[in-house]
Amino acid sequence: MRRSAVATAVAVAVLALGACDSGDGSAKAKGDGARGVVAPGAPGEPARTLSPEEAVKAAPDNTPNSADFTYAQMMIVHHGQALELTALVPDRAASTSVKGLADRIAAAQKPEIGAMEGWLTQHGGARKQAGHDHGTMPGMATKAQLAQLRAAKGKAFDELFLKLMITHHQGAITMATEALSEGNNVQVEEMATDVIAQQTVEMSRMRGM
Repeated sequence: MRRSAVATAVAVAVLALGACDSGDGSAKAKGDGARGVVAPGAPGEPARTLSPEEAVKAAPDNTPNSADFTYAQMMIVHHGQALELTALVPDRAASTSVKGLADRIAAAQKPEIGAMEGWLTQHGGARKQAGHDHGTMPGMATKAQLAQLRAAKGKAFDELFLKLMITHHQGAITMATEALSEGNNVQVEEMATDVIAQQTVEMSRMRGM
């Protein structure tokens, strides 16, 4: 989370610069223009006090790379299948717990799809990613498994749904972990972190059902 912390420090620095440049300049006359910005240190190291200019220079490059675009594009598809699975629940599930779980998953992942689509739009739209195939995404249910789930009812449906969704969540966590390791954009980092936190909790809940 070092990149996010530095980005926050930069935002504070920009605000500080704005405050110093506003008004009649009396703040500068009083020496407030030299106000520092506290930047978190690396693990085991103390925080540093930087000037706003130094904080801007210290900020990492936030330009999205191919891993960021790959994550956003593929996770939209991955979440889309999760919504496809949860849409089968109301008419087929026997357990009220499974129905409640499906509602929560759908309620969480629809906005996440919207956020990732918005991110792509903000950064120029989808990009063709060489060497990546949506069909090879981790955790995705196969056509045969989807057909089996559609044909199931009651307890048999509940058991298969939980099995497929646990695997699906594991795949999403794998993808999000890769994005944190290989990506470069703070917004993608935050979205991936949210996916890991939320889906880890849901997996634990499903395993107990």
